Amino acid sequence: MLSPELLRRVRRTFLRTQRRVSTLMAGEYRSAFRGAGVEFEEVREYHPGDDVRTIDWNVTARMRRPHVKRYREERELEVWLLVDLSGSSVFGTGAAPRRETMVEAAALLAFTAVHSNDRIGAVLYSDRLEGFFPCRKGTAQIWRIVRAASSCEPRGKGTDLAGALHLLRGVARRGAVVFLVSDFLDHGCAPALAAAARRHDLVGIVVSDPGDFTLPGGGLVRARDIETGARLLIDTSTPDRAAAVAARLRARHDRSLRMLRAAGADVVELSTAGPLAEPLESFFRERERRRSR
Repeated sequence: MLSPELLRRVRRTFLRTQRRVSTLMAGEYRSAFRGAGVEFEEVREYHPGDDVRTIDWNVTARMRRPHVKRYREERELEVWLLVDLSGSSVFGTGAAPRRETMVEAAALLAFTAVHSNDRIGAVLYSDRLEGFFPCRKGTAQIWRIVRAASSCEPRGKGTDLAGALHLLRGVARRGAVVFLVSDFLDHGCAPALAAAARRHDLVGIVVSDPGDFTLPGGGLVRARDIETGARLLIDTSTPDRAAAVAARLRARHDRSLRMLRAAGADVVELSTAGPLAEPLESFFRERERRRSR
């Protein structure tokens, strides 16, 4: 059972994201991901006006006349959300922890997919599986995912994205659209990311917090890694030392972005202190421009 406050928050997220999608995002999403799934239909003779990139050169050589491959675009996509519920998801320097931003971003993406008649599934993970939802259609599926992600008390503190991707390999159809919603502090998952990007359309939703890049200044700062429990004593007593610490924190974030891009994933950056829909809309528009070139 959810507490009244948590239930109100889940309903607020549900309704706010639903309204946002119905007014703005769905058209951008359809343009960005149309044709992500296609099925081979036939080979036929080339006709003037056919796209020369679809020529089947093997058949053309055998028949001595140009032939093209024809594909049928699938009417629906399979969309998966992999949502990171590790210890760092409870961190936040603003009014809400990082997890609320992650859940709201996941809800926006889920509503957008369902609005476009796609099926949506989810894997909630830490350093183990925290929740699994097979692909289904409809807003009831979104309610189940948002409710579970908001109310889950994870059994694990660490992060195992590679394990979540391994699970996905056994349940997701090839060519699925996969949104990874995380802060990506797990830098040991690069091989798993690359393998997943070869099978699916992979998009990393990188959720940061202003506190990821700064520490309180003015002396020695005691810090604890939320996921490992390791304790550190960090010197920020001078501007130079504080700047060096900030540079290391920024470098860690940038390393995550490079890891995703090197694996072949698209990247969207979100912040707990900023808007959510606008960066996603911008990404959808940019993706459509890339696809139409």
